[in-house]
Amino acid sequence: MEMLMEYMAKGFVAMLTISMPCVLTAAGIGLVVGILQAVTQVQEQTIAAAPKIVAVFLVIMIGGYGFTKILTNLTMEGFAMAFNVVPKNEEFVLPSDYYKYTKPFAGEMRDGVKPASNLIDRVQKTPRNGLGSNKTGVDGSLYISPPKNTGSKSNLVENMKLNGN
Repeated sequence: MEMLMEYMAKGFVAMLTISMPCVLTAAGIGLVVGILQAVTQVQEQTIAAAPKIVAVFLVIMIGGYGFTKILTNLTMEGFAMAFNVVPKNEEFVLPSDYYKYTKPFAGEMRDGVKPASNLIDRVQKTPRNGLGSNKTGVDGSLYISPPKNTGSKSNLVENMKLNGN
């Protein structure tokens, strides 16, 4: 848990290191343009946008290599931690023979699903009108048809199919 918190702190520092020059540049340009607007009494909000965009673009172009190095170092440190440190920490890793004596998802697999090959063989051996014709399911159990009166009405296309049109 301490490693995670330390790595998150390093991520926040990297985020601030990358974003701070851009934010400070935009704030500085905004302050200068605001003072110029106050002196000239030109109160147009869009005048400050173009210098801010250009200045932030220049900061990103000048500092881009350094920003990329900061992100690369953070990412490489994260991968090194994930693949070298965490697997050696015995609290987080399952033993190598964990699934040998257990059945994962055993509680969820109560319906006893048969393999697909059994289904394919069954479909090929059944009559042309489908599995329901002999009133047994794929696994040999008795096929129970759904109730006839479900309360929903068929639409126009279903009615035409039922009537043979």
